[in-house]
Amino acid sequence: MYKYDHIDQTLVDQRVIQFRDQVERRLNGTLAEEEFRPLRLQNGLYHQRHAYMLRVAIPYGLLSAKQLRTLALIADKYDRSYGHFTTRQNIQFNWVELEQTPDILAELAKVEMHAIQTSGNCIRNITSDAFAGVAADEYIDPRPVCELLRQWSTLHPEFAHLPRKFKFAINGAKEDRTVLLCHDVGIELKKNAVGELTADIFAGGGMGRTPILGSLIKQDLPWQVLPSYLTALLRVYNRFGRRDNLYKARIKILVKALGPEEFARQVEGEWLHLHNAAKQSDDNFTQAEWERVAKHFTKPAYQQLNALNNEDILTAAPEAERSAFARWLERNVKPHQVPGYASVILSLKPHGTVAPGDATSTQMNVIADLADQYSFGELRVTHEQNLVLADVEQSKLLELWQLAKKQHVALPNIGLLTDIIACPGGDFCSLANAKSLPIAKAIQERFDNLDYLFDLGDISLNISGCINSCGHHHVGNIGVLGVDKDGEEWYQITLGGEQGNDASIGKVIGPSFYANEIPDVMTSLINTYVENRTADEPFIETYRRLGVAPFKEAAYKNKEGNSKHSKEAKV
Repeated sequence: MYKYDHIDQTLVDQRVIQFRDQVERRLNGTLAEEEFRPLRLQNGLYHQRHAYMLRVAIPYGLLSAKQLRTLALIADKYDRSYGHFTTRQNIQFNWVELEQTPDILAELAKVEMHAIQTSGNCIRNITSDAFAGVAADEYIDPRPVCELLRQWSTLHPEFAHLPRKFKFAINGAKEDRTVLLCHDVGIELKKNAVGELTADIFAGGGMGRTPILGSLIKQDLPWQVLPSYLTALLRVYNRFGRRDNLYKARIKILVKALGPEEFARQVEGEWLHLHNAAKQSDDNFTQAEWERVAKHFTKPAYQQLNALNNEDILTAAPEAERSAFARWLERNVKPHQVPGYASVILSLKPHGTVAPGDATSTQMNVIADLADQYSFGELRVTHEQNLVLADVEQSKLLELWQLAKKQHVALPNIGLLTDIIACPGGDFCSLANAKSLPIAKAIQERFDNLDYLFDLGDISLNISGCINSCGHHHVGNIGVLGVDKDGEEWYQITLGGEQGNDASIGKVIGPSFYANEIPDVMTSLINTYVENRTADEPFIETYRRLGVAPFKEAAYKNKEGNSKHSKEAKV
């Protein structure tokens, strides 16, 4: 993984010193809150409902075991012994004290981490495929490009005050595991007919109040010119993006207003102007820069092993454990590029006990040990809020599973209904209209039967506590959005969303539901699917074949007659 050089380390060390001074001045009253707010946001520090929350960057989701142990230390020393992994491949600490935040940043700097640009109207943490470098369907390892763009965008003076926050996702595989089309800019890496690395650029995607899928605005862009092209794109947005209306400030609104073709034309014009003004391509990447960064993403010391199939792997398990182990192999273990190896997803979605994406300090320390023992000391964070050990020998999967079970991170529910994506919601976030976590807990408790979940197959369920959609509810096969109605918490249901290559935005099925209705609504939706599916047909395909009508009818069949719950919450 990437290692800081002198420039990187100096930058984050000086940032700690700078922020320590700012915090001291805020605490002694010489720096007012309205002056301090943009400064703390530049360092990922929010003031939430009950306390300060610090969001720590995990660039493109890649962590070392040493870094994870530091996150565990921070959780124990400065928080309440846990952290929350997010859909941006970051981690959040929800209970930090203001006066201690410079010390936390100093702890992070010791292990080449920071919280820079995890907030504010700037280019946020760049996300990518959690299986980058090992995925069996990968065209190109995107991590060198991710790192080059991270360095290009960090503290970029021209883009420190954009109309609104700006998010990149970068994919280099056949399957999109980055929600590429729902980002301000999505970059699809590939190789052309002569083996040169190029990029397709998608712009104007996003969720939130106005969910839109991004549009293709540039094909076959040579990777070297990504900085100048993206500079041109951001300049067009910076110049014409709405600053008069917070809800219309994202690039998706500009692209929609202009149309993708006109937006692309304006970016091309700015790009040409940039080239003419510079005379040279100094703003672009060079092969030397690629080699400087790419050397940190070489393959680990894989052994020459024979590939094993699941039957071979299962024979090592005691007969009494074989069925449970087989389920885990099916749901949590993914193919690898190298024979004899696999990638393992550790589930942070235990049924009904903790919030989706939460990990205790004890779990983080043990997972760091597992990474050292089984995966060359590295691990990944997925945007689905789980963790990945990317390089596990297939012959060691059984012992890894047995150890993971002891830490409650081996639940075989990856991709199933209870593998819920959820934001912290109203329990923590001051922006939320409603709580997310109790809804997730209630659904997990209702659907706690693994046999039943396996029979249902792949179903994505995403929950957001407000329209900002940090829980990605728009792209869940089933989405739940918390809304406020006369001071009460209500929940809107969307159906038909999907991430990946066939990304789609879910549609609202009708009036909102009261909180205690949601488990019954979920049961009605799932029963409708079971009654109408064909053999091996996943939920999303059944929904697309039938349309919304039968699902909507089932969801509202018990609503009429309950005067309180039948209020139409119009949002």
